[in-house]
Amino acid sequence: MKITFHHVCIETNCYDKSIDFYTKIFDFTIIEEKKDFHGRDFNTWLQNDEIIIELQTPKRNNAKEVVIKGNNGLKHICFKVNDLDETVKEIENKGYYSFLLGKRIYEVMGTKLSKLEAPEGTIIELRN
Repeated sequence: MKITFHHVCIETNCYDKSIDFYTKIFDFTIIEEKKDFHGRDFNTWLQNDEIIIELQTPKRNNAKEVVIKGNNGLKHICFKVNDLDETVKEIENKGYYSFLLGKRIYEVMGTKLSKLEAPEGTIIELRN
């Protein structure tokens, strides 16, 4: 079976801040925005090259879909960049300075990386 990555879905309680974060900091483009979609205020598709994010607000009745209790889902999303130092400088030039662990760039097992948090809580990891 051959599979390829299609998209990641992120739910947010702070829709406007999340939209601004992904479009202004990471240059995603809104490719489709639907209002009042299946009990949600918004269901929006964002794209940057081959990366697609489905960003949606919670269902209005606040019912959480639980697949398996006690298990956790997505911890972070990692974006591959050509030049980590330049990318971090570009992010700072766009007004974002809140990198996790209080460090812009740090090293783990010989690899440089950077982490920041999106408004809805998703951890975004950047690596060369």
